[in-house]
Amino acid sequence: MEGYDLIGDVHGCGATLAALLERLGYHQRGGVYRHPRRKVIFLGDLIDRGPRIRLAVTIARRMVEEGEALIVMGNHEINALAYHHRAPAELGREWLREHTPRHNRIVRETLEQYRDHPQEWDETLAWFLDIPLFLERDGLRVVHACWDQSRIDELRASRPDGRIDLDFLTAAVRHGTREFEILDRLTRGSHITLPEGVQIQSGDGFTRRSFRAHFWAHRPRTWGDVVFQPDNLPGDLELRPLSAAEAERLTYYGPDEPPLFIGHYWCEGIPALPAPNIACLDYSAVKFGRLVAYRWNGEARLDADRFVWVRVPREEQARPQPWEIDFD
Repeated sequence: MEGYDLIGDVHGCGATLAALLERLGYHQRGGVYRHPRRKVIFLGDLIDRGPRIRLAVTIARRMVEEGEALIVMGNHEINALAYHHRAPAELGREWLREHTPRHNRIVRETLEQYRDHPQEWDETLAWFLDIPLFLERDGLRVVHACWDQSRIDELRASRPDGRIDLDFLTAAVRHGTREFEILDRLTRGSHITLPEGVQIQSGDGFTRRSFRAHFWAHRPRTWGDVVFQPDNLPGDLELRPLSAAEAERLTYYGPDEPPLFIGHYWCEGIPALPAPNIACLDYSAVKFGRLVAYRWNGEARLDADRFVWVRVPREEQARPQPWEIDFD
């Protein structure tokens, strides 16, 4: 094997995923994309929002099950599992993830595209539950949002393979539990709450009252030192000092740690490295950005020239078409 091709958040852009795999030298044999000398690692968030969600899941799942790829869990897979499992009576609600207008909107496209394929959706949910939260192998690390060593060690102590079950998921919907802290940090990263009365109207139409913070700034002092999202902070909040409590909650991933690959953060523009040993591969494909891969060949210091991507144009007729991969 030469190495791994790590692919960021697909979010239902199944035809674009097929085009990216072809560009990377993977070709379909027996209904599975294969490469003679490489394997893929998917960074999670296969579902929601995009036009070909079933196709995206089918491509990834077949590759994983045939040993042609690995995958870690994204927060959207977690959301789907919680949305579809009933809550115990003591929680005081019907579902682990409540069916609020906001949550309904996030999962709407996924449910619509699986509506006529209920057995396939049930099998997909069962497969999601078999996906680990992190990978560490052959000198690299992979997690959807944030590598927090203390929480990973805590998870490994009881679950060495990094996989969760329904009991873990049920405990994780309660704020403050050990399970919540692990799942939230690894799949959603760190957030800092905005001041009272301040909110962000994000590009995807959601109102947010916190912002996403990264974890590779050494001794950050201000909010601007750690903010990591396409939406700007309102006013002069980037200059606001980090409080002691905020700084204490942040994770730090130093430059001497192994190469780390993450998704989740809706980056924009030309793919770039936020740190010499960290690559974020989520470049907003479903928002007409780029579906991005990194071709890793074992290097400890990452190289921006190893990014490969397919752009997702707004014009329907210009988008990649899945000519030979209609699985229906």
